[in-house]
Amino acid sequence: MGDILVPETVEEQQYTEKLVKLNRVAKVVKGGRRFSFSALMVVGDKKGNVGVGFGKANEVSEAIRKGVEKAKKNMAHINLKGTTIPHEVYGKFKSGKVILKPASPGTGIIAGGPVRAVVELAGIRDILTKSLGSSNALNTVKATMNGLMKLMDIKTVCELRGKTVKELFG
Repeated sequence: MGDILVPETVEEQQYTEKLVKLNRVAKVVKGGRRFSFSALMVVGDKKGNVGVGFGKANEVSEAIRKGVEKAKKNMAHINLKGTTIPHEVYGKFKSGKVILKPASPGTGIIAGGPVRAVVELAGIRDILTKSLGSSNALNTVKATMNGLMKLMDIKTVCELRGKTVKELFG
């Protein structure tokens, strides 16, 4: 039983957690206002796996814990090409829109707050981004995830088209 617990703790430690947005929300009741907290969390291993979670609770620490749990459940693998992305992509969620462009090595991460958090934890080190439309952190993060999910590597494209890499590029 001790052998089983060790790999789980190692797996838990390899993920990096980042708080993107913490919000205090008030519910007006008969006796006044009831405050609770919502936390938008991003979790990633910086090797192509990233997840987003939104936790809500009456205490900050509990909201963050719930957000991390949900983010780990919603983990997704991102196709990378070295330190950048394979091709330009456009992500959209509700009114949040994000453009992600590959960049040459040494460029760094050119991105705003919510987009930067997702891209960093996905393991991308060189990228150009532009956030359009909504400035809402949740919509921007989900738009970024939508864009990253659309990324395809050359092998996937070849399989979908039923061709080899040599046939595509001659």
